[in-house]
Amino acid sequence: MKKPEQVAVGAARDVVLLLTHSGDHYTVDRVADELSRRGLRPLRVDTDAFPARLELTSMPGSDGGEVVLRTAAGEVHAEDVRSVWLRRRVPPRLDEALEPTWRESCERESEAALEGALDGLEGAGCRFINPLGADRVAGNKPRQLRMARALGLEVPRTLVTNDAARVRSFFEQVRGRLVAKMLTPLTQSMSGGQPFVYTSAIGPEHLDDLEEGLRHSPMVFQERIDKAHELRVAVVGERCLVGSIDASRSVEGQVDWRRARPEECDWRPGELPEEVAARLVRLVAALGLVYGAADFIVTPEGRHVFLEVNPGGEWGMLERDLGLPIAAALADALASEGGSP
Repeated sequence: MKKPEQVAVGAARDVVLLLTHSGDHYTVDRVADELSRRGLRPLRVDTDAFPARLELTSMPGSDGGEVVLRTAAGEVHAEDVRSVWLRRRVPPRLDEALEPTWRESCERESEAALEGALDGLEGAGCRFINPLGADRVAGNKPRQLRMARALGLEVPRTLVTNDAARVRSFFEQVRGRLVAKMLTPLTQSMSGGQPFVYTSAIGPEHLDDLEEGLRHSPMVFQERIDKAHELRVAVVGERCLVGSIDASRSVEGQVDWRRARPEECDWRPGELPEEVAARLVRLVAALGLVYGAADFIVTPEGRHVFLEVNPGGEWGMLERDLGLPIAAALADALASEGGSP
């Protein structure tokens, strides 16, 4: 397979930038391979390597808003770039010897420079997946749930708060069937290695400890829904690629399948009813996204309860274990002409 970092650049409008980080491999390699099959030239950009190992220049006042990226593979200009996959963006990896205040300033400047360069590429007509700024807006989980319900998707009863008294009241409303989670994801790659807070069941024994924890951070509390199995749906444009997982045999994984051991559950092909899939596609589009990874609970009665859509959600396990052509779908979208929708 042709590695994205070995791509030679030069011909016009056939480079696709794959923005990720140095610990992310499987999905990036798969998309790079699919892009190469389509005659395009993928170029991996590890965002944690900027500014130490990448040189980036933007000239926003020039004609066309020139942007130049120099890597070990060569020099890329804005007019070379057809599209950008914003797979992952992480803070730069800076010298540990830097004084903390200076280090923080350098990190802010680096992220601002990268954001400005990406904005220049978008202004030059490059297609972005997902469009710049869309991930941040779409990552608003309460907004997601309101929009999902308005589009006809079933959602669990939800409370976002740092008020322990309201949590106790909500606990009574849902008859003790309560789970807690965070508003924002912390993982950065399929292989893990990053901090992560799982969805956890809340019992009566946890209520007295809530006040101290909620002084430091609000949390999301949801009614616990009975599960037959769960779905992870990779949405690319109008396509829904579905995997199913049943973690009911796992004590740790019953609330959150990610806590189950590999031998306790596996991915299997899944399905979404046509009307649910159509509503999900409309939701992803309404959030301004081209790609999103959605999670559903399928109840024993066959109801499909929407939990969330993550603009940067993981899909590698669905391609690896089930052969779902998600990389190909993303490559098709990145190969298409025109700016971000």
